[in-house]
Order: sequence, then C-alpha cells, then structure tokens
Amino acid sequence: MASEEMVWPDELFLDLDRNGPVPLYFQVSSRLEAAIRSGAIPPGSRLENEIAIGQRLGLSRPTIRRAIQELVDKGLLVRRRGIGTQVIQGQVTRQVELTSLYDDLRNSDKEPSTTVIKHAVIPATDLVANMLGLPAGADVLYLRRLRSTDDVPVAVLENYLPPEFADISPENLEARGLYQILRSRGVGIRIAQQKIGARRAQRDESRLLGIDKGGPVLTMERVAYDNTGRAVEFGHHCYRPDLYGFETTLVAK
Repeated sequence: MASEEMVWPDELFLDLDRNGPVPLYFQVSSRLEAAIRSGAIPPGSRLENEIAIGQRLGLSRPTIRRAIQELVDKGLLVRRRGIGTQVIQGQVTRQVELTSLYDDLRNSDKEPSTTVIKHAVIPATDLVANMLGLPAGADVLYLRRLRSTDDVPVAVLENYLPPEFADISPENLEARGLYQILRSRGVGIRIAQQKIGARRAQRDESRLLGIDKGGPVLTMERVAYDNTGRAVEFGHHCYRPDLYGFETTLVAK
C-alpha cells in the first residue's frame, strides 16, 4: 500500500534566503535532502504536488520542479506514474558476487516485497534448455516477479528452474526470496555464470517499474549451479538504474 501524502512542517523552509546568491531551488533541495537523510522525512513518504508546494512556499513551479529533480538525480526521490513523487533510501548497490536481490535488499536494511506476475510450468526453449542442461522442450518452472522496496518497484525478475522445483508455490515466492527457498530445500548454490548489461525497457517493463516507456534499465543474466555442478536456475532480470547498481573491485596485475 502506498504511503499517505506528507505535508512537511513550514519551519523546514523558514530561513530561505530569497535575495541572496544561493539559488532558491538549491536551498529547497538541500533542506529536503537533509530531512530525508536524517529520517525526519521517512522512506515511502509522498510529496505534495509541485503546484501545492510552490504555493505554500511562495515559489514558482519551475523552482520546485528543479529542486525535486536534484533529489531524483541523487536517488533520494522517485517519480511514479499515478502515485507522484516518493521518498526512498537511495540506491541499492550490489557487489558482483553470488547473492540474490532479496538478500541485497535485506542487507541494505530495506524490506523487500514480491508480486508474482506469472507462475507456470512451460516447455523449455532451446536457450533455456541449453542453460539448464535439459532436453529441448522439457518442462521447466517459469517465474516472473516484481520486486519492490518501500512500495517502490526495483526490478522485474524472470527465472527458469528444473521441473523438480515446480511445487514451489506463488505464496512461498511472495513471502521469501528464491535463493532462500532453494537453500531451505537443501540446494547449495556454489557458483554462477553472470552477465551484466543495459538496454531499453521492453514490453510492460516500463509500466511495472514506473519509468518512461522505453527508458533505460540495467540487466543481469545468470545461470546458478549447485555443489554437484548441476544448473538449478537460469534468470534474466532488469533493474531501475536510479535505484539499483552493481559494484566491483578491480585489482591491477
């Protein structure tokens, strides 16, 4: 459920210098940023619309729009179609290692939530069969999920699993992360092959992620293997680049 619209106390902006050298948009943006980072404005809060904020502060709509855009660019605010502008806790950064998005969000002190869009047993395409080491046309469990945090969508996740995992229920997937479920079934995920990239949002991804149609997304494709070397999961995911990033350490030889 989306958070209620928040009206910030007027004293947050009482000391605006309307005649000084510092631009008003920057003063507004700095005060909002400080309030967000201190927790005075909590994650999930929704801003009033630009016109309402401008009227309360006696500032023009372009000034408010630019102040808000400054915080959107910093990953502190996010614009969502049909909802408005919402406070987030900043971008989640994933080390390039064998973890799941669910674990990454938890490790960043965020509470992940999941909506299962599709859960079906389907015939494997040649690509999926090759990735999972199965015969072409073999049954696989296909999952499509929307992962969010603070009521803000972060990623669209698509995964294919061998048929022995077909009994994993949508309810279980909405309550727990996929790797967490696999570990609870005794599957030790030991190694993975992973490819990171970027592209334009496809199909309904723009709507699901609340971004502009055809906007940029980060992508990750992975095949995970258990302790015996058997492929247990093939996934390709897309992420909002303003909310999520990958990080790695490089060492010179």
